[in-house]
Amino acid sequence: MSVSVSVLAFLFTTACTPQGDPGIGTGFADDFERALIGAAYERTGGNWQIKSGELRVQGAKNHPLWLLRTLPRDVRVEFDVRSESPEGDIKVEIFGDGTSFASADSYVATSYVIIFGGWNNTANVLARMNEHGRDRVVGVPRRVEPGRVYRFRIERIGRVLTVWVDDEVLVEMDDAEPLEGRGHDHFGFNNWQSELFFDNLRVTAL
Repeated sequence: MSVSVSVLAFLFTTACTPQGDPGIGTGFADDFERALIGAAYERTGGNWQIKSGELRVQGAKNHPLWLLRTLPRDVRVEFDVRSESPEGDIKVEIFGDGTSFASADSYVATSYVIIFGGWNNTANVLARMNEHGRDRVVGVPRRVEPGRVYRFRIERIGRVLTVWVDDEVLVEMDDAEPLEGRGHDHFGFNNWQSELFFDNLRVTAL
């Protein structure tokens, strides 16, 4: 099945990045029920692939798979994810440039970085570009259970970015200088070493 896009005319949007990506219009959805990842995503490296109707990755070492659709200022992003690794380490980026990736072990993103079960399943973090930075927010204690499917919901309204996992707030940031505009308008799946499976992506303008 091809990418499901709940947009009538997204190709005519005026909100584009330097690489010319269209916006989401009123929304975008993808269930990954196909063989190939397709042209809606930018693969920056790593072994991203579709397997049995899910997006699979392991050992991407901060080479995201970027969605080539620009995000509106206020947005909701939802997806299912599970880790098959004991270290957990579920990772995504939001409001990045849609092209960046790690060129060394040290990686400073162009986005907010969200990590559930990072650092060997010991920390849940929302970081503004630098996941090791002093300004990152550490969320409530909660470990990733290998094999369990989690439903993520990420929302930004105004300057507040909130992350829910299974309808419980995991971490929240009130950013006085929000990442926004050209260069800060893409969502990306990311990964370091754990084996992750993503599914049922939905992006909604708020």
